[in-house]
Amino acid sequence: MVARNTVRVLVLWADNKAANYGLRVLANGNAAIVRRALAGMAVEVDFQDFGPGDSPISFGTKSILRDVFSRRGPIKTKLRNYDLIIDSGAGDSFADIYGFKRLSFIIYAHLMIRFLRIPLILGPQTIGPFESRVGRFFAKQSLNQAQIVLARDSESTDFSRRLGRGADITVTDVVFALDTPPMRKSSSTDVLVNVSGLLWFSDDHVDSTKYRDSVVALVSELTSREIGVALLAHVVNSPSGNDDVDACHEAAARIKKETGRAVELLVPRDLGEARDMVAAAFLVVGARMHACLNAISVGTPAIPWAYSRKFKPLLDDLDWRMTVDLRTDPYPAQTTMSMILDTDWAERRNYLQHILSTAHERLEQASSVIGSYYSRDREKIV
Repeated sequence: MVARNTVRVLVLWADNKAANYGLRVLANGNAAIVRRALAGMAVEVDFQDFGPGDSPISFGTKSILRDVFSRRGPIKTKLRNYDLIIDSGAGDSFADIYGFKRLSFIIYAHLMIRFLRIPLILGPQTIGPFESRVGRFFAKQSLNQAQIVLARDSESTDFSRRLGRGADITVTDVVFALDTPPMRKSSSTDVLVNVSGLLWFSDDHVDSTKYRDSVVALVSELTSREIGVALLAHVVNSPSGNDDVDACHEAAARIKKETGRAVELLVPRDLGEARDMVAAAFLVVGARMHACLNAISVGTPAIPWAYSRKFKPLLDDLDWRMTVDLRTDPYPAQTTMSMILDTDWAERRNYLQHILSTAHERLEQASSVIGSYYSRDREKIV
């Protein structure tokens, strides 16, 4: 490639303007890791999601159809601008559990990256599961193509090993690469309950009726004990509607009707404000994984309500064993209340400092692995 002073990096399947603040975490976190890896070099980082966002084009069906038979198609043209691709996997989308269409977008991008001979790094993400033979075939191709594979948890490392290409290192989530708020604001809120529109409005992952009832039961029990509660949105103003804001409004209306108590709604304007809000709380309970990880990463305890495999292995690796599994627990609200009332929260807060130290060390190792690759093969990139 032509030598130049700046290394241009594209982070795939992340968006710093996304309605889902989890995607903003993936964007900023992966950018922070690669900047540390290339310290001393000029680095420009852009982001590309499945649809338009930070980038004006999409990497979806229409763009693929325009791109597949053209050397100057929109996806190839976009990719040619970069010296390195970091694939975030959208956190947990490098799998076939969301359907082959979504996976096919990822696979097509990988094929074009290989065609253009651009180095590919799979950033810290959940790897698998791949239940179909076709999914496993293409997953093996992508894993073997990548110069570096960074798994987000030990189960993903094991899964990638079973596919024939083990991860280079087990890391953790990139949320721990973000700067923490400079100070904890005073707050009258004891518990923030993140209400997920993904689960409130759909049965795709868990029984939505059970989830809605559990949210209302938990908040009602907390307020009956005079514990300050607010509902927190972590996916805000989604163009598709039915996001966390909509879910919070419906939850608040049900709680008001059933208990006569009004509950505050917190709708952060950006990722920074979301992190300020969780930093100011005593505890976060949430079904959006990054709502909980944002809390833990700023020193606020969290009780995640898991709806998929991505939660528990990641949190267990950090020795944070407070996950409630919505798929198997018949009474999530009661389980959560027992945890809230029976936990020594002073001890838990202190233990978070150990978790933060561990997470930061692992991310430094990830940056070191990337940096070492550049030291060995820099001529491939600049």
